[in-house]
Amino acid sequence: MITDNIMNTGMYAGLGEQFERAFAFLRETDLAALPVGRIELDGKNLYVLIQEYSSKLPGAGKWEAHKRYIDIQYIVSGQERICFAMLKRLQQGAYDPVKDFLPLSGDGDWVTLSDGDFMVLWPNDGHMPGMAIDASTPVKKAVVKIAVE
Repeated sequence: MITDNIMNTGMYAGLGEQFERAFAFLRETDLAALPVGRIELDGKNLYVLIQEYSSKLPGAGKWEAHKRYIDIQYIVSGQERICFAMLKRLQQGAYDPVKDFLPLSGDGDWVTLSDGDFMVLWPNDGHMPGMAIDASTPVKKAVVKIAVE
């Protein structure tokens, strides 16, 4: 797991070409103007989900992980908390390969993200995104999906 701000993405060039493409898209695109939906950058290998929602109150969050994709969760506007834990600290449910969704349960550590902040989550990173800080507030997020090779 990595958390940082979009201004520092140059430090992550060593992660590879798909990360460079993903961070360039996040830096150079007017994300606030984009509608909710999917944007393909390289087919199933690299795409972006633009999301808008109200952050969830305690008890409404769900733990998840993905086996086929790395997530870059980038806050376009708003704030949210994301709970994070390594898979070895969580109890795993039945993996759904069609949705690339692994349900989880357990406890983790909280990270607060605001405008311009991102979190990179690998397949061994459990996460509970979209959580409210104090009260439910509007959030616009870009989630970049990078296929694991």
